[in-house]
Amino acid sequence: MHLEGQNVLVTGASRGIGRATAELMAEQGARVAVHYATNRRAAEEVLAGLPGTGHFTIAADLGNPAAVGALADEVFEEFGHLDVLVNNAGVFELHAPAEVTFEAWKEAWDRILGVNLLGPAHLSFLVATRMIPRGSGRIVNVSSRGAFRGEPDAPAYGASKAGLNALGQSMAKALAPHGIVVCTVAPGWVDTDMADPYLTGPEAESVRNQSPLGRVATPREVADVIAYLARPGNESITGCVVDVNGASYLRT
Repeated sequence: MHLEGQNVLVTGASRGIGRATAELMAEQGARVAVHYATNRRAAEEVLAGLPGTGHFTIAADLGNPAAVGALADEVFEEFGHLDVLVNNAGVFELHAPAEVTFEAWKEAWDRILGVNLLGPAHLSFLVATRMIPRGSGRIVNVSSRGAFRGEPDAPAYGASKAGLNALGQSMAKALAPHGIVVCTVAPGWVDTDMADPYLTGPEAESVRNQSPLGRVATPREVADVIAYLARPGNESITGCVVDVNGASYLRT
């Protein structure tokens, strides 16, 4: 098992990609901290289904820096050390510039950047400073295809994910001398609760056909890539951004 004995924190692990990642990493021998924001029941369902022992749930609002600090403290108190951080949690909401007020626009930017970018930035710092003395660790960020192709109806979301890509690459350079690998995965459409309105609505066929595969990714497919990036022994991948979008968007 590739992650045998590893301590892992997965944010946003109560559903979707985060849940699939927590499940896969536990299957590969890791002890998993299952983070959630508000849905305690869903997180406890994930916890109950994880193979192995030593797992636990933990709640925190990643848009609140004090809560992020408390999250890091609690995880390290419980585990003693952390081998892998997966920054998966994120929020998405529509705020097309031609359709919202300035107040709604500002609120969307504050909320989305707080959870999607500042939260991972603060958590990465707090985790990395504790990994440095051990001389090893992995941080994997979950970005989005929208960081590259744009999100016209949710520009703060696209900007937050572009920022997350840059954060990961900057941290990869800063932390490599300390034995810490930082990578990013950038999914396209994935069959999750967040995407469900689009995958079951009138535009479902056009969404699926954005990929020549004629379908969207499963959470497990993305989790497979995350688990690979978290695996020890492939340090030269540090700084990478891996597309998992079914060739729906190709960048050069």
